[in-house]
Amino acid sequence: MDHSTTDPTDPTNPMDLEDDSGAVLKTVGKQIRLWRETAKMRQAELARAIGYSDEQVSSVECGRRTPSDTFLEKADEVLGAGGKIAQFKEDVAETRYPPKVRNLVRLETKAIEIGWYGTHNIHGLLQTEEHVRALFAMRRPPYSEEEIENHVAARVARHAIFERKPAPVLTFVQEEATLRRPLGGKMVLRRQLEHLLALGELRHVEVQVMPTETEEHAGMGGDIQLVKLKDGAVLGYSEGYGRSRVTANPKVNQVLELQYGSIRAQALTPRESLAFIEKLLGET
Repeated sequence: MDHSTTDPTDPTNPMDLEDDSGAVLKTVGKQIRLWRETAKMRQAELARAIGYSDEQVSSVECGRRTPSDTFLEKADEVLGAGGKIAQFKEDVAETRYPPKVRNLVRLETKAIEIGWYGTHNIHGLLQTEEHVRALFAMRRPPYSEEEIENHVAARVARHAIFERKPAPVLTFVQEEATLRRPLGGKMVLRRQLEHLLALGELRHVEVQVMPTETEEHAGMGGDIQLVKLKDGAVLGYSEGYGRSRVTANPKVNQVLELQYGSIRAQALTPRESLAFIEKLLGET
């Protein structure tokens, strides 16, 4: 759902949110500076004490840089903040997401059911950390190491959805090609396939494979995602013909639900899919 365009005419467009990450980082930075000054420490002294550079501490205090969990934990300990700095970890974690992805995460925390079909990637919720890192490392133009780590941390944090209580129903249809492509190398692929098998055994998760040789395919128009919320609302995402959009329009989503149902019916069953993935694992 983190694509470049959405439907600007849809007043319920869940991607249309103000990016408040800058305000969060400035608030955190101000708190760290106040605790440092209370402790009568200079930036250079704090930097040495927590194992970071002077520039990193300065950038965090000015709200220009996103502090890592380790940075916050060490600063909290050194400055004797008693958890008042470390408590910002969750708020800071959200700022690592691009605005669209941040909103997607908020939707995922409210979802009771998510259904997804994609054409060329393993879904982000299903990706291992190694697979995620390989994807962002191969981006062109390239990300910096810090940007890669921020994106990896953001995507991996979304995996918490599998531990949620009550658990949402999660269904995924993966193209066979996405399970054969050795992004990051064969060992990364092997561990990714093993991970899919483990997730597919969860009672609230169903992973299906769309064989390349299928002669009937309702998903040739592009990616589809359906998110059903606790209040009964359904948000649909579709991609195709040079555009992508998120919508709550019931008529549009009825079509997407019918299309997704057809895709699932044309794919291998969940049981057949796990057997297929086991076979791929044996060949890798």
